[in-house]
Amino acid sequence: MQKIISYLVENHGILDLLKEGKVSLIGVSNEEVTAILDAFEIDITSKLYLWK
Repeated sequence: MQKIISYLVENHGILDLLKEGKVSLIGVSNEEVTAILDAFEIDITSKLYLWK
Protein backbone atom coordinates (compact mmCIF):
# COMPACT_ATOMS: atom_id res chain seq x y z
CA MET A 1 0.00 0.00 0.00
CA GLN A 2 2.86 2.40 0.80
CA LYS A 3 4.27 1.94 -2.70
CA ILE A 4 0.89 2.87 -4.18
CA ILE A 5 0.67 6.02 -2.05
CA SER A 6 4.24 7.01 -2.94
CA TYR A 7 3.52 6.51 -6.63
CA LEU A 8 0.38 8.65 -6.44
CA VAL A 9 2.26 11.39 -4.60
CA GLU A 10 4.84 11.50 -7.38
CA ASN A 11 2.28 11.18 -10.19
CA HIS A 12 -0.64 13.50 -9.49
CA GLY A 13 -2.03 12.89 -12.97
CA ILE A 14 -2.73 9.27 -12.08
CA LEU A 15 -4.45 10.41 -8.88
CA ASP A 16 -6.73 12.65 -10.94
CA LEU A 17 -7.55 9.77 -13.29
CA LEU A 18 -8.28 7.56 -10.30
CA LYS A 19 -10.68 10.19 -8.92
CA GLU A 20 -12.42 10.34 -12.30
CA GLY A 21 -12.73 6.55 -12.45
CA LYS A 22 -10.62 6.34 -15.62
CA VAL A 23 -8.01 4.07 -14.02
CA SER A 24 -8.16 1.44 -11.32
CA LEU A 25 -5.73 -0.11 -8.88
CA ILE A 26 -5.40 -3.84 -9.42
CA GLY A 27 -5.63 -5.79 -6.19
CA VAL A 28 -7.03 -2.84 -4.22
CA SER A 29 -10.64 -2.98 -3.01
CA ASN A 30 -13.12 -0.17 -3.61
CA GLU A 31 -13.03 0.62 0.12
CA GLU A 32 -9.25 0.95 0.03
CA VAL A 33 -9.39 3.20 -3.04
CA THR A 34 -11.93 5.38 -1.26
CA ALA A 35 -9.67 5.56 1.79
CA ILE A 36 -6.68 6.50 -0.39
CA LEU A 37 -8.64 9.25 -2.15
CA ASP A 38 -9.98 10.54 1.17
CA ALA A 39 -6.46 10.66 2.58
CA PHE A 40 -5.32 12.86 -0.30
CA GLU A 41 -8.25 15.21 0.30
CA ILE A 42 -7.43 15.85 3.97
CA ASP A 43 -5.60 19.07 4.69
CA ILE A 44 -2.81 17.70 6.88
CA THR A 45 -1.57 21.12 7.88
CA SER A 46 -4.85 22.16 9.46
CA LYS A 47 -5.19 18.80 11.23
CA LEU A 48 -1.74 19.15 12.77
CA TYR A 49 -2.56 22.67 13.91
CA LEU A 50 -5.46 21.30 15.96
CA TRP A 51 -3.08 19.01 17.88
CA LYS A 52 -0.79 21.83 19.03
